[in-house]
Amino acid sequence: MPISVSELVDILDLERLEVDLYRGAQPPKSTLQRVFGGQVAAQALMAACQTVDADRTPHSLHSYFLRGGDTGVPIVYDVERIRDGSSFSTRRVSARQHGRAIFYLTASFQRPEHGFEHQDAMPKVAPADECPDLAELLGRVSTRAESSWRQEWSALDVHYAGDTRPGGGLEAHGRPARARVWFRAAAELPDDPALNTCVLTYASDLTLLGSSLVPHGVMIGQPGLQAASLDHAVWFHRPVRADRWLLYDQVSPTATGGRGYTQARIFTADGTLVASVAQEGLIRMRTTDSAPDSR
Repeated sequence: MPISVSELVDILDLERLEVDLYRGAQPPKSTLQRVFGGQVAAQALMAACQTVDADRTPHSLHSYFLRGGDTGVPIVYDVERIRDGSSFSTRRVSARQHGRAIFYLTASFQRPEHGFEHQDAMPKVAPADECPDLAELLGRVSTRAESSWRQEWSALDVHYAGDTRPGGGLEAHGRPARARVWFRAAAELPDDPALNTCVLTYASDLTLLGSSLVPHGVMIGQPGLQAASLDHAVWFHRPVRADRWLLYDQVSPTATGGRGYTQARIFTADGTLVASVAQEGLIRMRTTDSAPDSR
């Protein structure tokens, strides 16, 4: 994963190969066995953004992770222009490596317009600067060292705001799998709406699947756990600065059949709801004969 915000920005600066065909670089010092899902989603969305008029911004994306990506080679993004209407544009993006699709994304864009306005209230939560650094906390309670967590997330600041584990600080109220974190890019980002939206997309895959494990005494990165995003959707409600603190309020309504399903809301520090997210992911305890990417 990128080791700095500048490296994250660099990998989102895609190389144009041909009309609607782009190549995304990999972080040069990645230690992951497969490409981080948030990276391929963010790069695919950036490829789609390059093909629409500047006054149209993404309002939703829906995606499927098909195969684990190879961190040693670039990813090619092929954009299909499905439709350009008077208000909305639709794009489909195929991400490929070694001649095979590893990821599909469909994104919809809209011209700004006025309309009805309402939103959920932001939950009451301690401010980000009063919440512990998540890498430090995970280094104490998981089997991985703090330095390993910090290296993996070094392009972002992530602070823990509670969960429904015993001692986690959140009441279940009939929802046993809930987790909250604050996050932001770890340094200032350019004033580019598409880039900020893509950085939010990158971050949206970071802690989401872990919330489905909250009631089970298991954590991402634990030996024997096979965890992988299967599909991922984001709805972008309002403009966002991804280098300002954002609250990620995550709840997993169910886990079954080796899959965990999670919904989430993303709020700014002043309580504005800027995005909603949904994901289903693989949460499987490996047997001795399981293949590393046996999905």
